[in-house]
Amino acid sequence: MSTTSLTPRTGPLESPLDQVIAKPLLRKKRLILTIIISFFVLCTSLLLAFHAYMAWTLARPHIDPLHSNPMQAVGLHYTNVSFPSRNDKSKLDGWFIPGDSNKTVIFSHGYGGNREELWVPIYSLARELHLQNYNVLMFDYGYVHPGSERLMTGGIQESQELLGAIDYMKQLSDGPIYIWGFSMGAGTALQAALQSGDDISGMILDSTFLLNPDTLYHNMKQHVNVPKFPSLPLVRLFFPLLNGVSLHEIPYNKVTSQSYPMPIFFIHGTDDSKAPYGMVEDVFSKQKDDSDTKLWIIPNGQHELLYRAEPQAYVKRTLNFLKEIAAPQQASLGIPSSL
Repeated sequence: MSTTSLTPRTGPLESPLDQVIAKPLLRKKRLILTIIISFFVLCTSLLLAFHAYMAWTLARPHIDPLHSNPMQAVGLHYTNVSFPSRNDKSKLDGWFIPGDSNKTVIFSHGYGGNREELWVPIYSLARELHLQNYNVLMFDYGYVHPGSERLMTGGIQESQELLGAIDYMKQLSDGPIYIWGFSMGAGTALQAALQSGDDISGMILDSTFLLNPDTLYHNMKQHVNVPKFPSLPLVRLFFPLLNGVSLHEIPYNKVTSQSYPMPIFFIHGTDDSKAPYGMVEDVFSKQKDDSDTKLWIIPNGQHELLYRAEPQAYVKRTLNFLKEIAAPQQASLGIPSSL
């Protein structure tokens, strides 16, 4: 008698109807998963593209063309000049306004501006300096020219260009050279002073801006209310990839902790939306051993609009500062004070 072995059923058999129902459900799950993944990839791509665009535009600010010149604006005779940066990587163009002395002021314009910097207004300051017999040099940083391959580097190459302006003036005059910087041009002046402080007899720094992580994020929020993370790391990541220079190369820690060998007049406003004045107070505190260094915090003053806030006081204080530091410097060199 034969026996038949029966295998126990572990579950119900799928009927053809079950299979018909299961396949659409599986396809639906796969479709939902695909949509979720695609949405995530799209959002991630848009996030990366947005921050890449921010990094790209940061190095390529819009620059207005020149509207005038010293003769048309304030009746000052000038000469068109060109000179190389100290590292010979870029060529700069500018205006030289001769004065009746061997003292020179070099203007260092800010981000997004050019040698005119109309909102300062720089022509008025050039005229005031000319009346006090200073030579004046106004020039454009290399990234300003339309079609130029030079990009904004936050002071890395710009400091070499400012040093090139100093070298150019040293060929024309053996007198003291003062830097008058605005915004990032003031931050660039500090970077130049780190490299060649002996060539600079003094500096006036208006609305000093340094492209460090805090100020970069502070300015990003002025345009788009983005969270600090991941926005700041992404912009700092994309900047060297798209522009060939890393923001990590900007020596902002050294700039803000340095004691400089020349007198500096720091001018800043309490309502500066681009560069909080606390940073300038910190830098000034490192200069306390130099009695000629000064700090002027203007209540309600806005970024690069400090002249307009108090024009008479601004001109008086800045020119007095230059006069006060020039007298002992010239006396030590045996130069008559009339020069």
